[in-house]
Amino acid sequence: MKGYQSYTLRNLRQIPQVKNNLSEEELFNIEVVGNILPFKANNYVVEELIDWENYREDPIFILTFPQKDMLRPGHYEEMARALRSGARKPELKLVARKIRMELNPHPAGQLAHNVPSIEDVKLTGVQHKYRETMLFFPSQGQTCHAYCTFCFRWPQFVGMNELKFAMRDTELIIRYLRANPQITDLLFTGGDPLIMKTKILHNYIEALIEARLPNLRTIRFGTKALSYWPQRFVTDEDADELLALFERAQKAGIHIAFMAHFNHPNELQTEMVAEAIQRVRNTGAVIRTQSPIMRNINDNAEDWANMWQKQVDLGCVPYYMFIARDTGAQHYFAVKLERAWRIFRQAYQKVSGIARTVRGPSMSAGPGKVQILGVSEVAGEKVFVLQFLQGRNPDWVARPFFAQYDPNAIWLDGLYPAFGKKKFFFEHEYPIIRRPGPVAKPVSQQRVSV
Repeated sequence: MKGYQSYTLRNLRQIPQVKNNLSEEELFNIEVVGNILPFKANNYVVEELIDWENYREDPIFILTFPQKDMLRPGHYEEMARALRSGARKPELKLVARKIRMELNPHPAGQLAHNVPSIEDVKLTGVQHKYRETMLFFPSQGQTCHAYCTFCFRWPQFVGMNELKFAMRDTELIIRYLRANPQITDLLFTGGDPLIMKTKILHNYIEALIEARLPNLRTIRFGTKALSYWPQRFVTDEDADELLALFERAQKAGIHIAFMAHFNHPNELQTEMVAEAIQRVRNTGAVIRTQSPIMRNINDNAEDWANMWQKQVDLGCVPYYMFIARDTGAQHYFAVKLERAWRIFRQAYQKVSGIARTVRGPSMSAGPGKVQILGVSEVAGEKVFVLQFLQGRNPDWVARPFFAQYDPNAIWLDGLYPAFGKKKFFFEHEYPIIRRPGPVAKPVSQQRVSV
């Protein structure tokens, strides 16, 4: 393979596989959707992961190339009209902005309720939702090797700075960690923090090591680099230095954990990804894997069982099955909650105990990560059985609760308490403990995702 090549809307028609296979209508559809939801790919994804003989059904093609139905018809037509009329870039930006603001760009209170302050300075590149875990968005890592069409962080990539999380100031991060000794885990996220050159990442990690924070036990990296550019850990010019940096942190007593995004077993088939995984593991880092379950991508038990088993074969730890977030193209990817649970259960039954480290299906909603434990009948009523895997209040965690059965529900805010109750147990406290922010409805009328 040649060196790294990046593809965006600007050079979409120059991709040989695209030029040789896609119709003008398909190219126009990508341009319409790609002016609202971001498009980016690279030569590894295009050449190694997509089956161009069957690209319309290929999960990695759908995962990276925007599809017409990812926009509601009204939104599609609005942007299509602007493009057909020859609208200039500033006008296209206005149309895109209007539509984006209607796509719930920051679900689960990310912008309003998760951003902390230190000494009256708002940490615009930090989210602190759960007691032990802090998210950090390094400004140099707010892009990816390729963009996933389902990504709930799409506002990071569309040039709307008021919706973007990012900061460079490591000193403020360290001061916040010192002031909050309950934080044990720092998650570098984005974007993809491992798109950064090693010399840039080194500055962040070395500062954290030298700070000798007694509470900092784990540095996590939320990354899809293993799937979209495994060369980052094998053949890139600074790959060896990156792996040495992981070893340096490990020797300093800080555990390195990859939260690796793999959405389909096809992403695990190349020799390059196997070698990248082995090299990362050789540093002492642990690779945990996660993905949402998505219609049109991986909504069947066979794919999940195969993916978990292959991950275990490669030395990874299956970690999470998520529900697709209530943002962006949720209508395109959404899987009904009951179906998601049945797929999880069937896949879970197909693998051995060593792969049953995975948890899910889980919704990352405003109050926390809510797992669907199953559908059951209690006291004559058919119900969803749920529990928190993480909560804004740690006391909510691992406490089962029940929702009325709804075969069409796709997200937490579509569920209502079972047994005639007016509120879920956490709804009394949730509006009080979340951080200040705009309230869309009176507290008595709020659903749990607000």
